[in-house]
Amino acid sequence: MTGKFRKAAAFVTAAIMSFSSASVLSAAVTGSDNPQPLFRAECEDGALTGVTVTDNIYNTPKPGFSGDGFVWMQNGGSITFDVTAPETGMYAISTKYMQELSEEGRLQYLYINGKQTGSYMLPYCKDWQNFDFGVQRLEKGVNTIEIRAGWGFAYFDTFTVDYGNLPALDCEPVLTDTNATKETQSLMNYLCDVYGEHTISGQQEIYGDGHDGNYEYEFDFIHDFSDKYPAIRGFDFMNYNPLYGWDDNTTERAIDWVNEKGGIATASWHINVPKDFANYTVGEEVDWQACTYKPDGDFDTAKAVVEGTKEYDYLMAAIEDMAEQLARLQEAGVPIILRPFHEAEGNGGLKGEGAWFWWGAAGADVYRQLWTLLYTTLTEKYDLHNIIWEYNSYTYATSDAWYPGNDLVDIVAYDKYNVVYNRYDGLSNCPNEDAISSIFYELVKLTDGKKLVAMSENDTIPNLDNLVTEKAGWLYFCPWYGEFIDSETYNYVATMKELYQSDYVITLDELPDLKTYAGGSSSTKDPLTGDVNNDKSVNASDLLALKNHLLGGTAAVDTVNSDLNSDSKVNIIDLILLIALLLK
Repeated sequence: MTGKFRKAAAFVTAAIMSFSSASVLSAAVTGSDNPQPLFRAECEDGALTGVTVTDNIYNTPKPGFSGDGFVWMQNGGSITFDVTAPETGMYAISTKYMQELSEEGRLQYLYINGKQTGSYMLPYCKDWQNFDFGVQRLEKGVNTIEIRAGWGFAYFDTFTVDYGNLPALDCEPVLTDTNATKETQSLMNYLCDVYGEHTISGQQEIYGDGHDGNYEYEFDFIHDFSDKYPAIRGFDFMNYNPLYGWDDNTTERAIDWVNEKGGIATASWHINVPKDFANYTVGEEVDWQACTYKPDGDFDTAKAVVEGTKEYDYLMAAIEDMAEQLARLQEAGVPIILRPFHEAEGNGGLKGEGAWFWWGAAGADVYRQLWTLLYTTLTEKYDLHNIIWEYNSYTYATSDAWYPGNDLVDIVAYDKYNVVYNRYDGLSNCPNEDAISSIFYELVKLTDGKKLVAMSENDTIPNLDNLVTEKAGWLYFCPWYGEFIDSETYNYVATMKELYQSDYVITLDELPDLKTYAGGSSSTKDPLTGDVNNDKSVNASDLLALKNHLLGGTAAVDTVNSDLNSDSKVNIIDLILLIALLLK
């Protein structure tokens, strides 16, 4: 044995001995393939209020549960556990349940340390199944976790908390439109390169006349406290329509923002229809007060995808108006992140029962046809290839059914409005600075990690600590205009200042030349040896992720960063070297 080899062996042996009492190492060395979760308990052993422990429902047995029985939660009540987390970080929370009352799902809430983290629709099932509450942030030490009834009526068997296995945020810059302009491809290259590494700042402008003609109000407000401008500007093509349409210079402002300011443009489309569609003739003008983008008129959304109907003819006229503006952008070399037919699912449901807008009123099947019709019309009929297609999703049990598909979507987005109903100080609404990471990772899962995930609208911007600690890799945030940005009901100035002046958030002055940006590959990202979970730091969470990976778990690891000895393999030696690295 050479002296060099003896020295290396002694180093490895010392590392092993230093961690001999750690379960993470012992499990890896022994090769156990069934590590125990951090916490698992029978639900009947939790702190219970307003619920019943039983082994049957109305004298009908429900076999398959574990322990002494299960918890029957009806229209109220809660199940609470105290769970000790070894470190502040992200943890996976799940329950084994049965819900046989409603095919539309039954609403439940999850509270952590007294704060609601989200609402969850438990799908219909007549046998015991697992329900995933997603990854949630727990603080180091004891955390109180509570399942609280919403619409209630479900049975709960077990409750589990384990280390969160977060997928790598590594999307290829492949646009759905293979004929995309070079400027559009360059923008997509950049978006994919920063995704998971940084969050891009954004801000929605007001449409129409602005604030007494001042379209810069929100942007000046941000600059006044931060000396920075947002990198993304949100527009709305609402006023280009066949009814009362008028040019509010949205297109000119978008061209200026991209070509003169060097920013990124995104746009929604609150397209209106006549409230009294039965008595409307396609092509005639209608006063804006007689129009709506809500499902409160007689416009039949299901007919809008049927060629030969008046609804179809109107939709084609509306698309033509928007296509004219998109063509002006394309001619000016301006790519646009387009978010049409947004928030379609609304409050949830397959048949449009929860829809807030007319385009979702006919349900998921028709909505997907609407999306496809718009996509093909703009790209094929109008030859528009400056669009990055952004779809607004939710995380209900029915949300998958609304998704148009990976071949028609480039970015999946979520609109975060959770101040009013999610956090209340007893006197007035106050900002909810959560990073809503569980929702973020549900949306990552929706596309199997193939698409970027953004926060396309929001009230409160998540604070810096939550974004980084929860590893919520939102591509960008974009507060709505007016009070949503300038009132501390929704956003604290101190929080926004910290964000805008941090290295994590990208502002307008930090953007490269997006017309010629090459990039476009995750290989351009600088590797950090030992950063197994690719969160730009090396700590105990990397050790847990690598252990899970070696045991055949589902943890996503960066294979370059995990290969500590550079032998093109990831194995037990790399785990030992990571331990040594952490021990310095």
